Amino acid sequence: MQSGECGSGCRVGPGPGCKLDPIHSQHEQERRKKQKMEKGGLMDHRRDTNRAVLVSVEQFDPGVVLRRRPGASKDAKKLHRTLSQLGFKVEIHSDLSAEEIYQLFLQESMRPVKNCFLAVLSSHGDQGCIFGADGKAVKLSRIFSYFDNECMKKKAKVFLIQACRGTGLDDGVEVDSANDTRECSVSQYLSVPMDTAVMYATPPGYGAFMHPLGSVFLQTFCTLLRQGDNRNLELTRLMTRLSHMVAYSFQARGGALGGKKEMPCFLTRLTREVFPFAEPGVDPSAMSPCQRGLLS
Repeated sequence: MQSGECGSGCRVGPGPGCKLDPIHSQHEQERRKKQKMEKGGLMDHRRDTNRAVLVSVEQFDPGVVLRRRPGASKDAKKLHRTLSQLGFKVEIHSDLSAEEIYQLFLQESMRPVKNCFLAVLSSHGDQGCIFGADGKAVKLSRIFSYFDNECMKKKAKVFLIQACRGTGLDDGVEVDSANDTRECSVSQYLSVPMDTAVMYATPPGYGAFMHPLGSVFLQTFCTLLRQGDNRNLELTRLMTRLSHMVAYSFQARGGALGGKKEMPCFLTRLTREVFPFAEPGVDPSAMSPCQRGLLS
């Protein structure tokens, strides 16, 4: 695979690109919208179904200096097919503006699910944010905060983030990862609600690879769920296998990116074992410790 997402096109203007001026009235409006949604009956929407929401930005608005992301639509289609077969109600939203992304997840955070809500966000990005089709930053911490409510309490919430988190490139050599781990687990940990897991395509500061046939991260995720009994694994075990497959099976080819690698980054605030993709009728409590992912 070759990269089409690392390099130029992942940043807008100088600086980190993710700092937005605080607008206190906007948060107050969001709080009021939540109250209206509860009164309006959205709390009764599809209680018996696990849901997945896919936000994919492939084509940016005219005048936005971010390159098109060929392959994003292929990711979305494969995710839709795979997750639907696993019993999820799947919705795809393409090329939304930053404000549309905020409003979408604000509404989704008030719609209950059976056991698990899965969100996939795929776009150009930087540390702490992705970009909407209008080129404006979407702060991930704000998206996560929407799900810290009574409606989603004790429900598993899983986010997959296919986006660059900087411009660094992984040479695939062994390094001391203490700094990356500290940044991933401390500075962003507090913005993630309880019973939530976030899987990033890449560590802080690094680029994520996109190919016209799809991203290595999301394509591997779908492949993994289709292989053997992987769908019945506990979530942390499944994400460990995903990291292993991406890290050891992928290597960019050609040009300046030849030989570069990718290593996903997993952040979790889960308080219990979660089996979001398990086959109907499978009782995780009846599995052996090895099957449940407690032992290797």
